[in-house]
Amino acid sequence: MDSIYLFIVILLSLLAIGDLIVGVSNDAVNFLNSAIGSKVFSFRKIMIFASVGILFGALSSSGMMEVARKGIFNPGAFFFDEIIFIFMAVMMTDILLLDFFNTIGLPTSTTVSIVFELLGAAVVMAIIKIAKSDQLLSDLSTYINTEKATQIILGILLSVFIAFSIGALVQWISRIIYTFNFEKKPSWLNSLFGGVALAAIFNFILIKGIKGTPYSNMELELLNSQTINSFIEGNLLSVQIISFILWFFFSVLINFIKWDIYKIIIGVGTFALALAFAGNDLVNFIGVPIAAFQSYKAWLGSGVSAESFSMIQLTQKVQTPTIFLFVSGTIMIITLWLSSKAKKVVKTSLDLSNQYGTRERFKPNFISRILVRIFINLNEIIKNAIPEKTQLVLNNSFKQINPKGNINASNIPEFDKLRASINLVVASVLISFATSLKLPLSTTYVTFMVAMGTSLADRAWSSDSAVYRVSGVLNVIGGWFLTAFSAFIVGGIIVYLLNIGGVQVIAVIMFIILLIIGKNYVNHRKENKSVREEEIALIVESNSFQGVIDQSGSTIELVLKKSYKVYKLIILGLSTNDLEPLEKAKKNSKKLQNSIEDLKGNLFYFIRNLEESSLPASTFYIELLGYLHDLSEDLTYLAKISYDHLNNNHRKLTFSQIKDLLLIEESVNKIFKEGKEAFNSIQNQKEFEEVLFEKNNSFGLIESKINTQIERTRSEETSPKNTTLYFNFLIRTKDLITHKYELVEKYYGVVKKL
Repeated sequence: MDSIYLFIVILLSLLAIGDLIVGVSNDAVNFLNSAIGSKVFSFRKIMIFASVGILFGALSSSGMMEVARKGIFNPGAFFFDEIIFIFMAVMMTDILLLDFFNTIGLPTSTTVSIVFELLGAAVVMAIIKIAKSDQLLSDLSTYINTEKATQIILGILLSVFIAFSIGALVQWISRIIYTFNFEKKPSWLNSLFGGVALAAIFNFILIKGIKGTPYSNMELELLNSQTINSFIEGNLLSVQIISFILWFFFSVLINFIKWDIYKIIIGVGTFALALAFAGNDLVNFIGVPIAAFQSYKAWLGSGVSAESFSMIQLTQKVQTPTIFLFVSGTIMIITLWLSSKAKKVVKTSLDLSNQYGTRERFKPNFISRILVRIFINLNEIIKNAIPEKTQLVLNNSFKQINPKGNINASNIPEFDKLRASINLVVASVLISFATSLKLPLSTTYVTFMVAMGTSLADRAWSSDSAVYRVSGVLNVIGGWFLTAFSAFIVGGIIVYLLNIGGVQVIAVIMFIILLIIGKNYVNHRKENKSVREEEIALIVESNSFQGVIDQSGSTIELVLKKSYKVYKLIILGLSTNDLEPLEKAKKNSKKLQNSIEDLKGNLFYFIRNLEESSLPASTFYIELLGYLHDLSEDLTYLAKISYDHLNNNHRKLTFSQIKDLLLIEESVNKIFKEGKEAFNSIQNQKEFEEVLFEKNNSFGLIESKINTQIERTRSEETSPKNTTLYFNFLIRTKDLITHKYELVEKYYGVVKKL
């Protein structure tokens, strides 16, 4: 029997490694968001700051490990065999949930997941024990640490509202004082901001970094034989005042030597938040396996059977071995550098806080529209109560400065250095305060909601974007509640199954977990590769007319290639009466349409980036986007009507109709193939002329098929739905070819002139 529990402990250790990997991918948004969004450092430098912070934070995390042992349940009420199954269920659930949220690119809370997994598994195990004894369900409080659990859950929920409100208030006040032209403010004002910001971050590092380590209880002669902990607690106000004075003079010096104080704040703040993440959230990944390992050691040395050994020892304070913390920190750093899912999660947060134009990821919904409408009306009421002169002053403070130089979607920051600094400072202060109270606060909730609050206060949510951004925030918050609910339910179900089936069930569930994670990994790699290829091919960033022509040729070539693939899938689905190709065509046509929308969304920066002598390129490019948009709309429409026809189980096309469609598909193939080749060698005008020569032939073919179908309808056709689909398909195919030829003619005309 000993070997079974040893096997479970080893398995928990392996799950801890997996949990660290998926956990870092999710939580990277917490400390990378501000630095990446402001683009003041290269990605490599940001990762170095974060890596050093993670290592320091991991080594200071020991104190928080108690949450996994006694924060949610009363360990003395359970025996070793029950506790080990609770821990196993928690880790299995955690790795599944975090991988799911990473795959879809939504930041969720590792703290919430671990708290509710422990709660769900412990509650179900307690109910099993109650059912086997003469106890009542009301005795559940004997097993669950309701007071501490309630305190943790309320702290997590309150952090959402507090972080958003404080982030918005601090950003609003700071922007009024510093405006968007903050770098040209008097040096003493920037030094004051630097002093406050760096003092807050330093105080945060003291509380988060030093007080959590074993070294904080060492007595030092320098501090009159006091420990670091007792000195900080006894002289907190003095430490903070001295800290502010020192950092203020440091900021004055930085400004004097013409260094950027905001860059220093962002660099130090990134280090500090990474430290907070590792210090506060490491318990979420390795707290349970370490508690299981310590439980196993205690039971092994007791000589008592697993079914009779009480886990009262878990209530005692046990120091986590430093080697465990160091190895965990190392795994987190390696994952941070290698994880592509981390970048996907970060992108969600950056898109929702973007100061400038970006393609909105989330669709507006009923709640977001209502909320935006309410706040617009509320804003009007407040504006009417404020004097016009005051409004003018406020509006001038929030007047944005347009980016200068060579600007495009890839190099423009999502927000400026002032907002990035405030994101880091406010999040640091809130997390340090919660950590000082031994609360495993959700760093995801705090950093995300601070970023959303500062975005709102900074007027990043304009009338053009508010409804999408609010919808996005609601989606993310909804995901958090889903995390809590799923963690509780799945954790409870797994512990129940383990209690029934033991090791055999563990093997089955582990196989399912590996299968799901493996499939998600493969799909994510494929998706990432195709997205990167599309992004590279669809970018038009040149600022010269000739450069725009060359890059546009590559863009059109790719669009033609993808368009024909979609069209071919539609024909395949209709001719075989198979929904799968049509579903794929529908999805791919929508992706193509979104890519073209991205190009249109970047039009503002494209025009601003052009050289003075190349301004005529903007007219050409605008018309080009119009043709591409029409082309994608034709494909989306064809995919939709074809899919709906089959999905509604209407009568399939006749043999004659399918034969005609295959002939048209062959003609379209020739048109798109020749068009692609023409754009592939844009200097070869003869190829363009050959493409244009085919125009009348293709139109003649479609018109003849329309006439043939008219005759069929009058004499033999009996299905109105079938006839409607076929006519719509032929007419829209003609539009598709028309837009393709308009594209070729426009491009050919420009190339010929050049």
